[in-house]
Formats: sequence, C-alpha cells, structure tokens
Amino acid sequence: MRYLLLPMLATVLVCGGCDDDDSDDTGGDTDTGPVECNLGEYSDYFDIEDQSDVATLAGYTSLSGTLEIECETCTDLSELICLTAVGGDLEFWDSDALTNMDGLSALTSVDGNLVISGNAALTNLDGLSALTSVDGDLGIGSNEALTSLDGLSVLTSVGGGLGIFSNHVLPDCEVCDLLDQLVSGPNEIDVDDNLDDSCTPVPANCP
Repeated sequence: MRYLLLPMLATVLVCGGCDDDDSDDTGGDTDTGPVECNLGEYSDYFDIEDQSDVATLAGYTSLSGTLEIECETCTDLSELICLTAVGGDLEFWDSDALTNMDGLSALTSVDGNLVISGNAALTNLDGLSALTSVDGDLGIGSNEALTSLDGLSVLTSVGGGLGIFSNHVLPDCEVCDLLDQLVSGPNEIDVDDNLDDSCTPVPANCP
C-alpha cells in the first residue's frame, strides 16, 4: 500500500503485484506501429518494475485494475500504445530514468486516481495528450525536472482532489492554466512549493 499525503488532500493508493500474462503479439501493420491492438482488456492489476514488464501489456486496449509503474530502469513505454483506459489507479512512482510518457498517447480515461510522483528525469506529460478524464484524484508531486503540464491539454474532468506540489521547476501558472480548462472538478485543490511566477494574463482560476 502506498500513500500520497497532501496538506489538503489524502489519497490512499492500493498497489500490488500480479502474475505475468505473457503475450507477444507484434508486427502488425496498424496505425499504432508494430503492436497489434487486438487483445482487449487485461483483467487484473499490473505492476511494471522492469523494462521487460512493459511488453506484457503490449496489445491490450484496457486494464481493469490499477497500473503501477515503479521502475528505476524504464526508459520506454511505447509498447503501451494500445491502452485507452485504466479501470483502477494509474501510478508513476520513482521511475528515475523515465523522461516522458509517450507510450500512453492513446489513453483517454483513468477511473481511479492518477498519481505522478518522484520521477526525477520526467520533463513533460506530453504522452498523456489524449487523456480527457480522471475520475479520482490527480496528484503530481516531487518531479524535479517537470517544466510543463501542456500534455494534459485535453483533460476536462477531475472527479476528486487535485494536488500539484514540490515540482520545483514547474511554474504555478501551468497549474492555473490547467484549472482553467477543467469543465468538471476538482473538489479540492492543493498547490504548493512549485516555481513561483507571474502569469500574464492571469488565468481566471488561480489558487
């Protein structure tokens, strides 16, 4: 069990391992490249702890449970290109070699919480460019190289709380712009200890 504790928001995240379900369907001529998106739903939760674990989910279009990525050596998520929905939480913890999330460019929804925390080399969230909704909490914290939230440009709904904190080179104005685009939610906001800056013009929703 992992906990993400925010001054105004406490999010309890349930994690766990699962048995590998080996599948190596690759090589098709599809719009998503070498991975054929023909395996449907992966009916369980899944932990990615090593680069080789990523291949297990290649070809799956959804996952019924939580997807936890806590992988110090992972640099490439491209084999997740078919994934459009996560039924539980989507968690990125301490994946210090990961600079981007480009393999998740088909993902449109997360039914649980989305947590991105402690990823030292992560500079942007551009790989989440299709994500429109997070039904639970959205927490982005302690990502020391993160400079932009532009990758969340089509996110319109956050069902729970929003906590964005201790991303020391992420301008607070990026958070204000994100809040401006949301049509629904969040129900609680905690923004603290990011990079102070002066927004010009000042977004309407600025905590």
